[in-house]
Amino acid sequence: MSNVLAVEGLTVNLTTQDRSFDVLSDISLTVAQGEILALVGESGSGKSMTALSIMGLLPDPVAAVTSGAIYFDGIDLARADETTMRKLRGNRIGLIFQEPMTSLNPTMRVGPQVAEVLELHKGLKAHEARARVEGIFALVRIPDPKSRYDNYPHQMSGGMRQRVMIAIALACDPDLLIADEPTTALDVTTQSQILDTLRDLQAELGKATILITHDLAVVAETANRVAVMYAGRIVEQTSTEQLFATPRHPYTVGLLHAIPRDEAMPGEGRGRLVEIPGSVPALWNLPKGCAFAPRCSRATQQCQDSRPSLVDIQPGHQVACWHPVEAEI
Repeated sequence: MSNVLAVEGLTVNLTTQDRSFDVLSDISLTVAQGEILALVGESGSGKSMTALSIMGLLPDPVAAVTSGAIYFDGIDLARADETTMRKLRGNRIGLIFQEPMTSLNPTMRVGPQVAEVLELHKGLKAHEARARVEGIFALVRIPDPKSRYDNYPHQMSGGMRQRVMIAIALACDPDLLIADEPTTALDVTTQSQILDTLRDLQAELGKATILITHDLAVVAETANRVAVMYAGRIVEQTSTEQLFATPRHPYTVGLLHAIPRDEAMPGEGRGRLVEIPGSVPALWNLPKGCAFAPRCSRATQQCQDSRPSLVDIQPGHQVACWHPVEAEI
């Protein structure tokens, strides 16, 4: 499969009144047609900043790409001007936000909010756009699309509002879809329904998709490949199956041990969660070496002194660690 997106060595710097620091450092990843790549990590790891970089939505002039490239259909999005990005956003690159109630205009009916994307990018007339929107509503499993078209956001459940956000992202049949924590604000049952919808759409439409989440259970059910992020860097990247079978970075192992489960872990009581000690370091005060070293039981002086690069340890499996582990999870 050909790559729809290729990010190469992306570094993003953030400048405030009293400091300047990198929020992303040397990010490299690809997304192929028909593939779901999950970006996983704790809050502040750089997942959403990666999405904003791809969309050209970094806060200017506070944040800026200082090195690297983001290739999409031969265009380096990191260097593209605003006119080019406006033609791509919502048209060839769709974004599903995590908070539909704050993303949708509460004073405007939901149907026209989707239709305006088609009118802007595809030049459709109002009646043509409405017919297309009703079809998309059916595609994303919104019942009774004709009547739902005229609903206001407050007249819909959280799950239905999220489906509207998915409809907006899919309206122009984009080549790349970015879903930023699409189930965060939903109850467990609704989360499952939304994930089912995303999987069904993937099977039907074959979109290249980046799924941003902190929930490894979502990853296991949905993604083909996973990039684990920590403190603005990718620390492990491989297939979903390989990640869950044999995680190699200590941080990934810690995340997997923290998943609630019924069976007992070695040396632990049944169902007990094993926390990762310490906390994520501030991006403006990272250690000299590996950013995870202060929390890692395997850290050596080498880890304290030198930052490891992301390297292949086997075909299709990359890890940034001086002492990668074999782990049975």
